[in-house]
Amino acid sequence: MASQSRQERVAEAIQHEVGQMMVRGLKDPRIGLVTVTGAKVSPDLREAWIYYAVHGDTRVRQETAIGLEAAKGFVRRELGKAVRLRTTPEIHFVVDESIDRGERIEQLLREVHDHDRERVGTGEGVAAAAPSGKEGGGEG
Repeated sequence: MASQSRQERVAEAIQHEVGQMMVRGLKDPRIGLVTVTGAKVSPDLREAWIYYAVHGDTRVRQETAIGLEAAKGFVRRELGKAVRLRTTPEIHFVVDESIDRGERIEQLLREVHDHDRERVGTGEGVAAAAPSGKEGGGEG
């Protein structure tokens, strides 16, 4: 018995092939630097959701989404040639925002660490960290 279902294998093949198309470059100038982060297919293999991340600002992301939407037919046709299936799945491009969320979390953590270093450097946090002398069982 195979360790992966057919659905998973088809999703991986789609992710790989669309990723290769992005590396080779689609001719639409609206499409920016795209990374294909994943793919899922419906149980009947008639639909595929391709998750992608775009490197750039909001305008670049919007233009890329428009360009990918326009390129769906081409991507589906090329996918049909590369991945042999009875029917080529209908393509849906979905923005993967997990990379952006991860970067935002890292930025917030850096800000907290920087703020803590500033507090310790100015002595603001040192008094709170120093022992008060009352910890060992009190005065006697």
